[in-house]
Amino acid sequence: MNNNELNEFNEAVAHAETIEAKAIALNILASKLSEQFCFSEAITAAKEVLLIATEVKIDLQQGRALNILGNVSLDQGHFHVALEYFHQSLALFESLNDNSRIAVVLGNIGLVYRSISDYRNAIEYYQKALAIDEELENSSGIARHLGNIGNVYLILGDYQKALEFYHKALTLAEKLGNTSGIATHTGNIGTVYLYLEDYPNALEYFQKALVIQEQLDDKLGVAITISNIAGVYSFLKDFPKSLEWYHKALGLYEELCNKSGMANTNGNIGIVYHQLKEYSNALEHQTKALSMNEELDNTIGIAFNTSNLGALFGEEDFVGYDTVKAEEYLLRAITLNQELGTKQDLYKNHEILSELYSQIGEGTKAYHHYKIYHELEKDVQNETLKKQAEQLNYERKTTEREMQIAVDRAKHEATEQLLHNVLPPSIAAQMLGGAKLIAEKLDNVTVLFADIVGFTKLSQQISPEELVRGLDMIFSEFDILAEKYGVEKIKTIGDAYMVVAGAPIPRSDHAKVMAIMAIEMQEIIKKFSSTTTRATIEIRIGIHTGEVVAGVIGRKKFAYDLWGDAVNTASRMESHSVPGKIHVSEDFKEAVNESSFTFIPRGEIDIKGKGIMKTYFLEQSK
Repeated sequence: MNNNELNEFNEAVAHAETIEAKAIALNILASKLSEQFCFSEAITAAKEVLLIATEVKIDLQQGRALNILGNVSLDQGHFHVALEYFHQSLALFESLNDNSRIAVVLGNIGLVYRSISDYRNAIEYYQKALAIDEELENSSGIARHLGNIGNVYLILGDYQKALEFYHKALTLAEKLGNTSGIATHTGNIGTVYLYLEDYPNALEYFQKALVIQEQLDDKLGVAITISNIAGVYSFLKDFPKSLEWYHKALGLYEELCNKSGMANTNGNIGIVYHQLKEYSNALEHQTKALSMNEELDNTIGIAFNTSNLGALFGEEDFVGYDTVKAEEYLLRAITLNQELGTKQDLYKNHEILSELYSQIGEGTKAYHHYKIYHELEKDVQNETLKKQAEQLNYERKTTEREMQIAVDRAKHEATEQLLHNVLPPSIAAQMLGGAKLIAEKLDNVTVLFADIVGFTKLSQQISPEELVRGLDMIFSEFDILAEKYGVEKIKTIGDAYMVVAGAPIPRSDHAKVMAIMAIEMQEIIKKFSSTTTRATIEIRIGIHTGEVVAGVIGRKKFAYDLWGDAVNTASRMESHSVPGKIHVSEDFKEAVNESSFTFIPRGEIDIKGKGIMKTYFLEQSK
C-alpha cells in the first residue's frame, strides 16, 4: 500500500461520523495492510476495532476484525493464536447467521490445519466451507475451496487428486470469467508438475499464469509466478537462469514494498548462491531475509533463514566459516521448528547439526543429534503414512456417506417424481407429507369422457405399433390441453379418456373451462387419420356436472380417482353421444351459463341407468 492510499484510509477513519463507520473503515484499513504484509500496522487497526466493539454492539465488524487478526497470525506462523481468533470470529458470524462469512472463516481454519500438517482436519473444514458455498451458489468460494483441497493433496503427494481438484477449480474460474482465479489455478497445476519433476509442463503452466497476470497488471501475482519459474530453474540446476528470475521477482516485491515477498525471495536467492558456492552473496541475502522476517515477526521465515545461515557458516571453504555461529543458528532454528511443530524441517536441522558436530570432532553431540534426526525422520514418514491412511479412510467414509445420501436422495426424488407423474401436485404433496388416507367429497365438479369411434374395428385393421403410437399421439395432445386449462386427467381406459375440472382443487369456472377444452379436443382430433386405412378418426364426448367423491387408492400403484353419480352420468353422456359431437347434461348447461356457447337441444332421451333425461349437444357460438 503506498503512502497516498494509507493517508486516504486514515482520513476515512478520522472523519467517520459514527462508531460503526469508524470500525468499518478500520477493518478495511487492517485488511489492506494485511494483504501488503504490514502485519504490525494491520494488528493495531484490527485491535482498535475490538476496543470500539466494547462500546457499541457491532458483532459483524468485531467478527471481521477477529478474522483479519487470524489471517495475520497465520501469515506470521502463530498457528494456535490464529485458530483462537478464527474460532472467535466463527462464533460471531454463526450468531448472525452470516453463512457467506462462516464459509470464509471455515476455509481459513482449514488453512491453519494444513499449515500444522493436520490434513484430515484441513480437508474437513474445507469441505464444510465448500458445502455452504455450494448451497449459496457462491462459485468463487467453491473454486477457492476446491483449490485449497487440491493444495492438501499436493502436500500428501497424491498428485492425481491434486490435479483433479485444481482442474475443477480452473474450470469453474473459466466459467465465471474470473481471470485472476484462472491464473491462480493454472499456477497451482504448474506446481504439481514441479513436484512430479515434469519441468517442461511446470514451466508451461507457470508461463500461462504469468501471461494472464501481466495482462491483469497483477504485480503481486506476477512476482509469485516469476519466483515459481525461478524455482523450476533451480531444480534444473540452471542457477544463472534461476537467479535471473529471482532478481526479477525481487525487483517487483521491492516496487510493491512487499516485505514478506522481499524476505522470501532474498532467502531463495541466498540458497542459489549457496549452491553456487558464492558464500558471501549467500550470506548477504540470507541476512537481509532474516532481518526482514524478524521485523515482520514471521516465525516461519525466521526459522527458514536461521537454518540456512547455520548451514552456511558450517561450510569449511567459506571465508567466514564459524562453527559457533553455525551451532547458534541451527539451535535457534530447531527451537523455532519445535514451536511451530514443523517436524520435517526439525529433523533436517538435526541432521545438519549432527554433521557439524561430526566435522569438529564432537562425536557424542553428533551421535545425539543424528539419533534425534533418525527418530524424527522415521516419525515424519510414519505420520505421513498414517495421515495418508487416515485421509483415505476419511475419504472412504465420506464417499460411503455421500453415496448413501445420494441413494436416499435418488429414492426420494424418484418417489417424488413418480407421485407427481401419477397424482395431482396437491395430492402428491399430501402423500409426501405422510398422509395415509386421502378422500374427500366435492360438491361441484365437471367430468368429461371421450371415446374413439369404431376403435375395436380399427384396431383389427392396423399394426400394434401404429395402434399404440396413434393412441399416444392423441392422448398426448389431450394431456397438453388439460395442462393448458388446469384440469386434471384422471385416467385412460383403452381408447377412453377421462378428465375432471374442479378437483382436487375446487374452482368456480369448472364447467366453462371444460366446455372450452371439449371443443378444442374435437378440433384437434380432425388432424388425425390412420396411416394404413386412411380412415378419419372421430371421438364422442360426454360431459356432466355434479357431486363426486375423490381420493387415492392402491398401496404400490397409486391412483387418484373419482366415484359417484356424476361420474356415471358423464360416462352415459359419452356412450349415448354421436361421432364428432359433445353430448352434455342439463346440469352442465346450467353450470356453464355462458352466451359464448351454443346448446342444441337433443330432447328427452332414455339414458341407461338414469331414465329419461333432457340433454344437449354443445357447440361454440359463431
